[in-house]
Amino acid sequence: MQPSLLVVVVVVTALVFDFTNGFHDTANSMATSIATGALRPRVAVAISAVLNLVGAFLSVEVAKTISSGLVDDTKVGPAIVFGGLIGAIVWNLLTWFIGLPSSSSHALFGGLIGATWVSAGADSVHFGKIVDKVLVPAAASPVIAGLVAMTVTYLVYRFLVRRKPNSKGFRIGQIVSASLVSLAHGTNDAQKTMGVITLTLVSGGLLPSGAAPPVWVIISAACALALGTYLGGWRITHTLGKGLTDIEGPQGCAAQTSSALVILVSSRLGFPLSTTHVCSGGIIGSGVGRREAPVRWRMAGRMVIAWLFTLPAAAIVGAIAGKTASLGTAGTIAVGVVGIAVGLGIYLLSRRRPITAHSFHVPEPSAPDTEPRQLAA
Repeated sequence: MQPSLLVVVVVVTALVFDFTNGFHDTANSMATSIATGALRPRVAVAISAVLNLVGAFLSVEVAKTISSGLVDDTKVGPAIVFGGLIGAIVWNLLTWFIGLPSSSSHALFGGLIGATWVSAGADSVHFGKIVDKVLVPAAASPVIAGLVAMTVTYLVYRFLVRRKPNSKGFRIGQIVSASLVSLAHGTNDAQKTMGVITLTLVSGGLLPSGAAPPVWVIISAACALALGTYLGGWRITHTLGKGLTDIEGPQGCAAQTSSALVILVSSRLGFPLSTTHVCSGGIIGSGVGRREAPVRWRMAGRMVIAWLFTLPAAAIVGAIAGKTASLGTAGTIAVGVVGIAVGLGIYLLSRRRPITAHSFHVPEPSAPDTEPRQLAA
């Protein structure tokens, strides 16, 4: 059976979302390493991109949750999925523009839930699974990552750190732990796009209900995520690396290691976790664990507000887009045109105040331990 034009459009749109997910979430893996000078910005994103690509091939449990766990795949058509993706992409671009590390995952879930609810009815949404698989992990994961990072940071500074927190050993530790986060990010986030594409293929009659992602879906989603990651997402990297707390090498190790462990465990269990929530919680926890590192709670509060609005905001846009797209070809075209116009407008606005890899003042490896505090001030 040949795919329809609409199915092809939805698959391409899903890969576009995956691309935005990559540059939106680069900061989760590499912001702390860039802030402390353990890695140069371009080197950091290159490593992250490669490991995101590798991680995407390690598991498909999260993809199965997305394709058949959150909504009834027998009642969802490609047009509905298309509307949900547009809602997620618009929210991703908006929060990227203002530099807020919101959740790409929750933007996707919100867009998909809103589009399905309005177009196919409330009984098409598995609210019980959404609570178990999305909402509870969303609330618990940053707290768990924060507590682990706080404890590890305190112990490291109490028993291991003396006069040189940015020593070679801690820089190497940061590189290893950042790489682990990137690998974990690939195992979780790339699978969300795999799940959406699989859902589209099922709804289009090209795969049976409950099918696992085909190999070509895994490869294309992995490549799109890696490409987006390589392009940087410097606005959000700037916020996580400088905006939440003053980061030193031991903190970076603690935050990244705790985040990676939480993400890997959730991927194994099939929880479509928000890596943004986890990594932000780890960074805040590391700041609490080091007494000399003031946590900027106002910025943290802005971040939490963005988290609370992500699901409903993306759901509203997804509902409007999904309902319009389900009206027929003209509706689908209209949604696509509006989505492209919004994306282009946000991009053009971002060029007025660009933030690039050159925007980061990276401390030299031999810098004294006061340098990171000057960086994040």
